[in-house]
Amino acid sequence: MNGDISTENRLKIFTWHIHGSYLYYLSQGNYDIFIPVRDAKDEGYYGRGTTFPFGPNIIEVPAEEVRNMDFDCILFQSERNFLIDQHEILADWQKRLPRIYVEHNTPELHPTNTRHVMTDPSVTLVHVTPFNKLMWDSSGLPNVRVIEHGVCIPEVTYQGDIPRGIVVINHIQQRGRITGWDIFDEVRKHVPLDLVGMGTLESGGLGEVLNPQLPEFISHYRFFFNPIRYTSFGLAVCEAMMTGMPVVAMATTEYVTVIKNGESGFIDTNIDNLIENMNRLIADQGEARRLGQCARAIALDKFSIHRFTNDWEKIIRQTIQLNIHNHEKENSIYQ
Repeated sequence: MNGDISTENRLKIFTWHIHGSYLYYLSQGNYDIFIPVRDAKDEGYYGRGTTFPFGPNIIEVPAEEVRNMDFDCILFQSERNFLIDQHEILADWQKRLPRIYVEHNTPELHPTNTRHVMTDPSVTLVHVTPFNKLMWDSSGLPNVRVIEHGVCIPEVTYQGDIPRGIVVINHIQQRGRITGWDIFDEVRKHVPLDLVGMGTLESGGLGEVLNPQLPEFISHYRFFFNPIRYTSFGLAVCEAMMTGMPVVAMATTEYVTVIKNGESGFIDTNIDNLIENMNRLIADQGEARRLGQCARAIALDKFSIHRFTNDWEKIIRQTIQLNIHNHEKENSIYQ
């Protein structure tokens, strides 16, 4: 875990297990994260599971016991957490604790005019990319922040010895145009591509590769292809760049600010141009390696796990102080 922060006065954060990869990287900080678990293992209540090598600071709590525990902060990660889950398992006094809502996604309805579901001005809203913050309508909320992704440096490095591209998206066909199923399906007619992720076997893919094995698996492919039209910047892309892989992606959302066209990979809104450049990488392993080295340098600078966890601790502590200040103001005789 991150050694930059004192282990004294460790924060106690309560959240739900929504995105395993994100929870794993969040857990690299010097704080304790409590997650609810119940026998049904339904959304948010999976517990630690066996997919990610969580450390001892991810602590399971029986859902029925949550209301009896004291936390420093409540972290919402989905609409369901905010609208339903908190009212089912939190005590009334816990709902007045410092609260943060991390928004992982872009607006699914109208791209610019969708009002964010979290409208409570006492809750800090955190977006995972500046693009997401730009697109969501969160006007009137005083505390809207951005914490960009951070990922651990993998123990493997780019090999690129398989002259094919790799795509890593869960349930890509079921999620349709947002994740670029149609783009992937067209591109693979012209470029040798493999697909991995949950629910991909029925889409002609190779199935799921567990997160701990993913960096080694993808590092042998010539390039990483991201056909997604409209979601947040994917953690799988961060991980690929960190291994030293060149990335080919649609020039949409936050990708245009991270991937330098022709320097660390290729981005375009013209699929024909992307196909041409993918085949160029298939034919020239040296070019792919050159681009991948630049991608790794960008990732090391932009997606530092220490910066990520430090940003999170800073915002959590700021939210706690704001909550204390608001309570003092509410109880003041000088209102």
